[in-house]
Amino acid sequence: MGCAPNASHSPVFLLLVFSGAEVPPIALFVLFLAIYLTTMMGNVTLVLLISRDSRLQSPMYYLLRGLSVIDMGLSTAILPQLLAHLVTHDPAIPAPRCLAQLFFFYVFGVTDTLVISVMALDRYMAICDPLHYHSMMNRQCCARLLALCWVVSVVHTMLHVGLLLPLSWAADAEGKVRLLHFFCDHRPLLRASCSDIHPNELAIFLEGGVLMMGPCALIVLSYVCIGATILRLPSAAGRRHAVSTCGSHLTMVGFFYGTIIWVYFQPPSQNSQDQDMVASVMYTSITPLANPFVYSLRNKDVKSALHRLLRRGRVAS
Repeated sequence: MGCAPNASHSPVFLLLVFSGAEVPPIALFVLFLAIYLTTMMGNVTLVLLISRDSRLQSPMYYLLRGLSVIDMGLSTAILPQLLAHLVTHDPAIPAPRCLAQLFFFYVFGVTDTLVISVMALDRYMAICDPLHYHSMMNRQCCARLLALCWVVSVVHTMLHVGLLLPLSWAADAEGKVRLLHFFCDHRPLLRASCSDIHPNELAIFLEGGVLMMGPCALIVLSYVCIGATILRLPSAAGRRHAVSTCGSHLTMVGFFYGTIIWVYFQPPSQNSQDQDMVASVMYTSITPLANPFVYSLRNKDVKSALHRLLRRGRVAS
């Protein structure tokens, strides 16, 4: 597809997904503000609990604290900008800020997927090889795995954002490009481009596919081994305890990976924009909101730590 003479490498993008919506902007503002504040409150609480409670110092909680920090970053990369658009009724975002938002969204989002796969490996070691668990999955090993997740995520993001930089977008007479989305995501930007996007699509399905399918395969293999080990446990109580330690993680794996694969790894002709939008809201807003509550409400250690913290607060007051 050729570009018109008014095509621009650095236009102003208009995020118009909520323009003309039946729901009043103030109602959407209140909804997303509540989601953002609850997300931050839940994840900050989980980080403080794990940092301050001596009984939550196992590798699983070290990784969970890292996941909470990432979730706060993912939510912050998207929702404050959306709230600003809703309150000012101005959907414009300059190209540099748009690409910056995409960069941080990708960094936090990809790191999230990688850390979730590392948590599956942690559960595999804890259940299938408990004798070597604490020696292999120690604090130093967890820190290195988290650092590797961040490095891979940044390199991946630099590749995809770098492939966007040479593209042109067919702007209107005022130099503006319409995007039917609520943040600067990869797919809407590619749809709006008038340049050749085959290299971008190829990178998504090859490099991005490997980066997505690799952690998925690790998670599946880990839980196949975990399932086989649980079935061999002699006591029903042991089987219930093993299942309970994995339930929260499995819930979020299905939720997070399912929505991402739905949005990014189907041919565009099979994706409706409304379905993309719902899935995008789920993994950018609802998943970071749900993570601390799923992991805390289903975890006796976290609930006990919260009760101890509240008791100390009451005693201090």
